[in-house]
Amino acid sequence: MTISLSRERLAQLLERAQGKRIVVIGDAMLDVYLTGDVERISPEAPVPVVRVRERKHALGGAANVAQNILAIGCDCTLVAAIGSDSGGETLRGMLAQKGGNTDALVGVGRSTTQKTRIVARSQQVVRIDEEEDEDLDGHELERLLEVAREAIETADAVVLEDYNKGVLVPRVIRVTMDRAIARGTPVIVDPKYRNFFHYAGATIFKPNQRELEAAIGASISANDPAALSQVVERLGVEHLLLTLGEHGMALVGRAGETTRIPTVAREVYDVVGAGDTVSAYLAAMLAVGARVDEAAVIANLAAGIEVGKFGAASVSASEMLEYSDTHELYV
Repeated sequence: MTISLSRERLAQLLERAQGKRIVVIGDAMLDVYLTGDVERISPEAPVPVVRVRERKHALGGAANVAQNILAIGCDCTLVAAIGSDSGGETLRGMLAQKGGNTDALVGVGRSTTQKTRIVARSQQVVRIDEEEDEDLDGHELERLLEVAREAIETADAVVLEDYNKGVLVPRVIRVTMDRAIARGTPVIVDPKYRNFFHYAGATIFKPNQRELEAAIGASISANDPAALSQVVERLGVEHLLLTLGEHGMALVGRAGETTRIPTVAREVYDVVGAGDTVSAYLAAMLAVGARVDEAAVIANLAAGIEVGKFGAASVSASEMLEYSDTHELYV
C-alpha cells in the first residue's frame, strides 16, 4: 500500500496539533552525559581514564516522550514517579522549563531512575544505571492512579510508555486504558516484556521486532501478513506498528492489511530516544484526527530526524516542515 503525504497536509496536521492535550503515563528517567577526553590507561586496571570536561542533563524515557510532545506544540501532562532526590528535582525543573505540566509527577520513596553515560571522542565508554524497578504499590500506587484518572478526563490522546521501572503495573494499565477507551481517546502503547499482553484495546501498539519475538517466543517476519495478523488478534489491539530499525516500520491492521514504511534517516548518529519521538508524534497526530497510516508516516519521518542528533532529543514541528521543504513525503 502506498501512502501519499503532501507538505500541505503535514502543515495542516501540525497546525491542528497546537494546544492539544496529551497525557503520557510511564517511567520517567533522567539522563546524565559526562563528556571528556581519554589520554591514558588507568594504572589501577586496564581501563581508560576519562577526564570529564562537560556534564549535561537530559530528559529520558517517558519524560523524553513528554518533551517531544511539547516540541510539537501540544500541551502535555506527564504522569510518572520520581524520587525525593536531586535527580527528581532536576527532572521536574527541566520539564517545567519546557512548558510541561508537572502536577502529576508523584513523589515516591525510591530514587529517581538515572542513567549516566560517559562519552569520550564521541563514543560511549560506559553507561551507569541507578534505579529501583519494583512495582509501585500501596499509597504511592493509589496516588498515581488518582492523578492519572484526573489527567485522562481532558486528554485528546494518551501514551503509555513502559520501561519496566514499576509504574505501568497491570492495574494502572487497565484502569487508565479503560477510561481512555470509554472516552473515545486514542491510546498509544510502547510496551516492554513484563506486561506485554495487558494492553488489549490499544489504538496503536508499538514494539520493536526483538521485543515482539521475545514476547511471543518465535521469530516473526515483517513480510508475513498472515503471521502479523495473528499477532494483532492475540494482542487484541487495533493496530500493530512494528519498528524494524534501519528497515523502517510495518503497520498492521486487524484484517491483516500491512503497510511497509521505509526509514528516512539521512545520517544515523545516535538511535537513543527515537522510539520516544515516534510515540510523541503518533499521539499528536491521532489527537487531531489523522489516519493511522498518516500518523505512522509522520512519526517515522520524525524518528529519521531524531537519530541524526546526539542522545535523547526532541524534534519540533518547525524541523518537520523544514525537512518537508526539500523532500518528497511518501512511502
